[in-house]
Amino acid sequence: MAFQPIVDLRTGRPWAYEALVRGTEGEAAASVLAQVTPENRYAFDQRCRVVAIERAVAAGLLQTDARLSINFLPNAVYSPKACIQLTLQTAQATGLPTDRLMFEFTENEEMADPDHVLDIVESYREMGFATALDDFGAGHAGLTLLARFQPDVIKLDMALLRGIDESEPRRLIVESMVGLCRRLGVTLVAEGIETPGELAAVRALGIELVQGYLLARPAFEALPQPVLG
Repeated sequence: MAFQPIVDLRTGRPWAYEALVRGTEGEAAASVLAQVTPENRYAFDQRCRVVAIERAVAAGLLQTDARLSINFLPNAVYSPKACIQLTLQTAQATGLPTDRLMFEFTENEEMADPDHVLDIVESYREMGFATALDDFGAGHAGLTLLARFQPDVIKLDMALLRGIDESEPRRLIVESMVGLCRRLGVTLVAEGIETPGELAAVRALGIELVQGYLLARPAFEALPQPVLG
């Protein structure tokens, strides 16, 4: 696992660390995910959760107040309450409070059964976990998916934010999302921020949680500290 912080601009500290899967030789996530099949999807999803928790705690997560954000595959979860048991056991064994866990699912994974995803989000919420919709604005459903259910966190896709400081249409779209999420009670994260101009633009729009290379690159089995410049 590699870890990248989601930074709270109000404090300059990590609000959460996202766990990013890597190969045993440090291969990128795409090469690992390309090996996931319907037959091994469940085992892969379960193993990622365990390794994310174990490696984050070993890297010092308990010495911070940051959450741990774990990516999961909705299509691998046949029953939210059954599939969470190993995650809970791992958190207990490592001393990680379960209220510091957040689960991300990506809009880029086609939702074969949106009602099933809704059940996962509601079940996790009942169990005290936060959920996040990743890559919003670049996937299969967009606002239609958001109309079906509202996660605790939405992460705006980097493609929507690229060059936002020089693009009036992008700024207006993101500005509308800030207002929409505020009214829905959803926390907004700007991801993929790479330039000071992009950072200044999202900050001016009222976005307080930011992730991207400008602040910190992912670190292999370590928790990098952000640099705001």
